[in-house]
Amino acid sequence: MDDFILALGWVGVYAPLALGAIGSMVGVSRGGMAACGALLEVESGYGRFIGVSAMPSSQTIYGIVVMLTLNVGVNTENAPGIFAIGILSGLALMISGFAQGSACAAAINASKSKPEVFGISIAPAAVVEGFAVFAFVFALVLAGSVPGMGG
Repeated sequence: MDDFILALGWVGVYAPLALGAIGSMVGVSRGGMAACGALLEVESGYGRFIGVSAMPSSQTIYGIVVMLTLNVGVNTENAPGIFAIGILSGLALMISGFAQGSACAAAINASKSKPEVFGISIAPAAVVEGFAVFAFVFALVLAGSVPGMGG
C-alpha cells in the first residue's frame, strides 16, 4: 500500500507539467490552425496572429513551476497532498489551455476580417489566462501547507 501511495505522490509531482503541456499543445494547435487560415486571407499583420496563437503556451510554464515546487521528496506523509494539488492544478491548466486556444482562434477569426477589433478580441483569451494564473498561484500557496513542504 505504501508503494501505491508513493506512486500517486510522484504522479502528483509530474501532473502539473504533463497536463499543462497537453493543454498548451492543444491550445496552440487550435490557435495555430486559425492563424494559418488567416494568413491566406490577409495581406499583412501575420505576426500578431502567430503571437496570439502562442498564448496557451504559458500553461506549460506554470506547470513547470508547480512541478518544481512539489518535487520535495515524496513520502507517505506528503504523497496524498502532492497528488491532490498536482492532479487538480494540472487539470485546471490543461482545460485552461484548451479554452484559451479556442478563444485565441476566435480572436484571430474575428480580426482577420475586421482588424480594428484585434485588441478587444483577445480579451477573452486574457481572461482565461487569469484563471490559469489563479490555479497556478493557489497550487503554490496550498503546497506550503502539505506536510514536509514548508508548512
